[in-house]
Amino acid sequence: MTGSVTIVGGGRVGQALGRRLRERGWKIGAVVTRSLPTARRAVRFIGAGQAFGNLTRQALAARVFLVATPDRELANVTQELARIGGEELREKIVLHTSGALDSRVFDSVRKLGAAAGSMHPLQTFSGFGVPPLEGRVFAIEGDPAALRAARQMARSVGGMPVQIEAAKKPLYHAACALAAGHALALIEAATRLLISVGMKRRQAVRALLPLTRQVFDNFERLGAGKAWTGPLSRGDYGIIAAHAAALHEFPAEFAAAHEALARLGAAVLAREPEEARRELEQVFRGQKTMKKATGGNE
Repeated sequence: MTGSVTIVGGGRVGQALGRRLRERGWKIGAVVTRSLPTARRAVRFIGAGQAFGNLTRQALAARVFLVATPDRELANVTQELARIGGEELREKIVLHTSGALDSRVFDSVRKLGAAAGSMHPLQTFSGFGVPPLEGRVFAIEGDPAALRAARQMARSVGGMPVQIEAAKKPLYHAACALAAGHALALIEAATRLLISVGMKRRQAVRALLPLTRQVFDNFERLGAGKAWTGPLSRGDYGIIAAHAAALHEFPAEFAAAHEALARLGAAVLAREPEEARRELEQVFRGQKTMKKATGGNE
């Protein structure tokens, strides 16, 4: 069963979800962005809907509101919905797509009788087009009616809805950031290290991508413990010390990330985490002492 949906926010997430929902039989009503030209572009991409440059009473006809704006704009959107909608929001469903924020941001429309929730697709939306949504987890939480709508929408686009606690949304989103944005920062840092040893950027990327893909493949097939390789997994702390010394030629963030990730690896991967922590403490204390002795800054 599908229904009608108004999309608020014409960025990559709103457009991608709108297009997939339209393809799966949902009726797209209003498409609301901060300007009429951007709303019209979003409508063209989605393939349906009526463009609005701001929230109006005409945009309230749909049963479901899918708010796909940046997190910093959610409070303002909620206030506008409450101001314009009033009692017309009773029995409507309002969902947002934020990974970090929960449905409490919609408390003002809850008080007017709307069911509130959130539905975050665990997928990266960069570049153009619509990324694959089939088989992707959609983290959902909220009121019962909002949860039903979120499950329905997620399944409509081929996703897997997973309910989480509202209070744990920041922790959930931290996991997403570690696996996506922070992982990308690590790969870019590794790329720059390879460039510094004489590789061209394209060569460095080609060298690292098969390695990282194999790591993820091994993680999926074997689990973290059996997939773990490298000097820390072997207890080769002399090599870790050599890495740390070499990284002092680079901005401080490189050495700091190396130390933090080694300590994290010891905590979540090592069979004897306390022993690994003690060894790493000696390694990094020694590196800092050596750096001081040679006139460097901590």
